[in-house]
Amino acid sequence: MSLPLISRRPGAAGTTGAAPAPAPAAGGARRGTRSLGALFVSPYALFLLVVFAVPLGYTVWMSFHRFYFTAPGTDVDAPWVGLGNYRDVFTDPVVLRSFLNIGVFLVLNIPLTVVLSLVLASALNSRLPMRSFFRAAYYLPYVTASVALVAVWGYLFGTDGLLNQTLGGLAPDPSWLVNSTLAMPVVAVFVTWKNLGFFVMLYLAALQSVPRELYEAVSVDGAGRVRTFLTVTVPGVRHATTLVTVLAIIKGCNLFTEPYLLTGGGGPDHASASPVLILYQKGIEQAHPDFAAALGVVLVLFVVTLSLIARRFTEKKEG
Repeated sequence: MSLPLISRRPGAAGTTGAAPAPAPAAGGARRGTRSLGALFVSPYALFLLVVFAVPLGYTVWMSFHRFYFTAPGTDVDAPWVGLGNYRDVFTDPVVLRSFLNIGVFLVLNIPLTVVLSLVLASALNSRLPMRSFFRAAYYLPYVTASVALVAVWGYLFGTDGLLNQTLGGLAPDPSWLVNSTLAMPVVAVFVTWKNLGFFVMLYLAALQSVPRELYEAVSVDGAGRVRTFLTVTVPGVRHATTLVTVLAIIKGCNLFTEPYLLTGGGGPDHASASPVLILYQKGIEQAHPDFAAALGVVLVLFVVTLSLIARRFTEKKEG
């Protein structure tokens, strides 16, 4: 006796084959990953909010009021003054001189930082004898206390310092750190030398991502070291150059320790004063925190503007 045929089509009535299980939803997995990422990021986000966002907001509020430092528990009115503090900032000749000083500093510091750190990183990335020693030697000044380094540079560039004794009659008069023309350039060279190791490290990390095939290709074409550096290395670390430039701008605009210690508080006659140094003198030493708050807000906007301009000029649109 013949048996009736049973349909084997998936999903047909009476079939004995089980339908395939539905694939898990990808959206749920992505939501879970995002939730886990938000959980890990939240402590740092809270840290940024407490340490940076809240003080910045309070600074902006202070800049629009007549504010005074008072003893704990003392209630003193802080009347609204609008743009009065900003008007005082933009009409203060010392503040304007400090921004001019920073301009001189950045014109010297940024090209020196970018060129020297990239050249040194390229050299240290090659097969160089005692390469580890040189890498540590260039990084050592960055992790050394600024006070100790300033003492050494004060000895070198002082009126009776080693450099003037070496130059003899060719030494500038007045000397380097008390010369209104040379004080800021000396500070710029000092800061460049001190921070060079940090930027060399950034470029060394970026050089690891440049494909070796590019170097081999230009070598086959007969390119020399200079041409290889300009056509392969420089474009290959373009994003690192943007980072180095922006960080150099931020560090330069926040200059404080070096002019405070190296030139005796921004001398001579405010020739090496920086906005942060003026902010400290006005807000802490002269008890004008509202003026200092307005100067701080102006400085933040100044740094953001310069950073955006630097990014525009160092980053090129990709194909």
